[in-house]
Amino acid sequence: MWSFLYGQNHGKVELILDNAPARSAELLAQDRVDAALVPVITFQMIEGVRLVPDVCVGAKERVRSVCLVTEGKDLSDVRTVALDVSSKTSVVLTKIIFREFLGFEPNWIDARPDINEMLETSDAALLIGDPALRLGSAPYEGKVAAALGGRGGSLVRTFDLAEIWHAYTGLGFVFAMWMTHRENLTIDFASARDEGLEHINEIVANYEADINLGPDEMRKYLTQNISYSMDDSMKRGLELYFSLAAKHKLIDQVNKMRFVD
Repeated sequence: MWSFLYGQNHGKVELILDNAPARSAELLAQDRVDAALVPVITFQMIEGVRLVPDVCVGAKERVRSVCLVTEGKDLSDVRTVALDVSSKTSVVLTKIIFREFLGFEPNWIDARPDINEMLETSDAALLIGDPALRLGSAPYEGKVAAALGGRGGSLVRTFDLAEIWHAYTGLGFVFAMWMTHRENLTIDFASARDEGLEHINEIVANYEADINLGPDEMRKYLTQNISYSMDDSMKRGLELYFSLAAKHKLIDQVNKMRFVD
C-alpha cells in the first residue's frame, strides 16, 4: 500500500482502508471496488473474478502472523477451536490442517479476535494479523504470556499455519492476492509492490508504534517471512490448497485460475 499512500500511485486511486479481509472480499463481491486485496479463497467463492498475476501476500515457510494458539496443548489434543472469521483463507486452511493432516475434526466456534475470550471457551484460537504477530514473537512464544491478561499464568504455544502447511506439503502458501471483476487494469500492482519494497525502512518507522514489535523484528517479518511474489512452490501450494478445500467440501468446486491482462 506504500505506493498508493506516499509513492508514485498517490492520488491516482480512491483507497478504502482499514477493512478486515472478509469485508474487502464483500466489497469485491458487490462490485463496489475496481480491485481488492483479499484472501485467496475469495477466488473460489465469487463468480467472475480475475487474479492480478504474481503479486501476492504469502510465505515460503513461516508467516508468523497467522497462527493457532493454545495454553500448552498440542494440536493433537485440541477438541474445540475458536475461529477469527475475518479471514476466510485462514479459516479454510485451519480446517484443512485438522481434517487432512491431523486426521480429525474439532468443534468450531466463530469468535471475535480476543485471545482471552477465545481461550475461555476453546482449546485453541485462530489469530491473524498484528495480534498473532505479537503473540508469536519473542518473548512470548513458549513462555508465560503477559498478553493473556487475566490468564497470565498460562504457558502459551503458537503454531504457525504456513509452517504446518510447509511441513506436510513441502510447499509455500499464498494468503492474499489482488482480484478484480475487470478484464484488465490500468494500475501496475507489480510496480507498486516493488516501490514498497524499496521503502521498507520507512514502512517500519510508520507502523512500529502501532504494532509494538520493535524495528528489527518488523524488518525481519517484512523481508524474510512475507513473500510478495509467487514462486513455483507457492503457485503449486495455491493449487493444492484449492484442491484440498474442494475435497473437504469447503468450496463447491475448483475454478481454473484466471488472470487480468
